[in-house]
Amino acid sequence: MDTCHKFLQVDGLHKSFESENEIKKVLQDVSFEMTFHDSLAIVGPSGCGKTTALLAIAGLLAPTKGTVCFQDRIITGPNRSIALVLQEYGLFPWKTVKANILLGAKLQKINFSDRWLEAVKNELDIGGLDDLYPAQLSGGQRQRVALARALLLNPQLLLLDEPFAAIDTVTRERLQNQLLKIFQQRRFSYIIVTHNIEEAVFLGKRIMVLSNGVPSINKIIHNQGMGEIDYRNKPEFFDRTKQLRTILEEMP
Repeated sequence: MDTCHKFLQVDGLHKSFESENEIKKVLQDVSFEMTFHDSLAIVGPSGCGKTTALLAIAGLLAPTKGTVCFQDRIITGPNRSIALVLQEYGLFPWKTVKANILLGAKLQKINFSDRWLEAVKNELDIGGLDDLYPAQLSGGQRQRVALARALLLNPQLLLLDEPFAAIDTVTRERLQNQLLKIFQQRRFSYIIVTHNIEEAVFLGKRIMVLSNGVPSINKIIHNQGMGEIDYRNKPEFFDRTKQLRTILEEMP
């Protein structure tokens, strides 16, 4: 079996789709690496391939060309050590909160203790919601349930596709703080796709900007100040958001 020697290594990733005798390039020659307990934010215009890259890393979309290597193995399908959280939450409306949280673990036949389940729910402040249904929850609570389902799997790599996009600003920042706190307390890496400049700067040790038109990496920004809860109030945060905004505004 093909192997590599990085926690995550994306090498020459291309993805094209064919429709009506036309081939559309969605990603072209995207390459980057991640270490363990690392974080990466991916930003860029709509249609630049951010979600496509995430689905390829999750093993849900086969590359047209190139490889995704995770923990010494080429990704050819879903991996139990990689969890994905989608913007639409992915909750089943006819299942209770508890049933939604347990769904991923049951499908993957992953054993867990009641103590671990309670710890995950308590970390996300959803300990008393077991018997409610998604329609009875706020947007922030639904997102916490989706995160709980992913974290219950104890993933080594967490993939987040616009996870807080449909939530008000204050709740969004609280969830960003919770994600950062859990990341600091546990040992895993994450990639977050977002359109929000401040979110990318707050949550990404590195920020990867994808281009539109020619869908490839435009720039990778090293974000040394990331990791502190009060980072939003520091001059470095404003400098980094200004830098990122300028890059995005100057893109065609």
